Amino acid sequence: MGKKKIAVLVGSLRKESFNKKLANEMIAMAPESLEMELVEIGQLMHYNEDLDQNPPAEWVEFRKKIKEADGYLFFTPEYNRSISGVLKNALDVASRPYGQNNWAGKPGAIVSSSISPLGAEAANHALRQPMVFLNVYMMQQPEAYIGNTMSLFGEDGKLQNEDTKAHLQSYLQAFEAWANRF
Repeated sequence: MGKKKIAVLVGSLRKESFNKKLANEMIAMAPESLEMELVEIGQLMHYNEDLDQNPPAEWVEFRKKIKEADGYLFFTPEYNRSISGVLKNALDVASRPYGQNNWAGKPGAIVSSSISPLGAEAANHALRQPMVFLNVYMMQQPEAYIGNTMSLFGEDGKLQNEDTKAHLQSYLQAFEAWANRF
């Protein structure tokens, strides 16, 4: 079985984003069978159906990357008990124009994280809702809710918590098996 191209999407644009740090850690520990690439979403203009006749270059490139991916790994913070606007916009941009959904028929998984102990649980579940319409097959178990993120990283920005590392490694193994089912 060949390598699976996994698009990694981070729903936080903050320079020192804990979600981006977690994404980079998981990319570094990815098994050989997963070719994981961070796909930026902050440059995407807000989705507007009027622009589909002549889409911005950023949309065209993003849609291409999403279409070419074999699966998706999402990292989401929690904004007001839901996902960030920038992440929702990315979902919309790559699922349009209507009838040209670039997400469809592929496996996905979610890692949510927060400075609170709840680990962005509400955002994790909120992100699952549009996946039903987008026809992304979400991994159900194990789940990844990473709480108290402020205490997990060292001054060098690297993940220091061994329990969290072990959980993320186990999660990646499960995601590898999930992605290989498709």
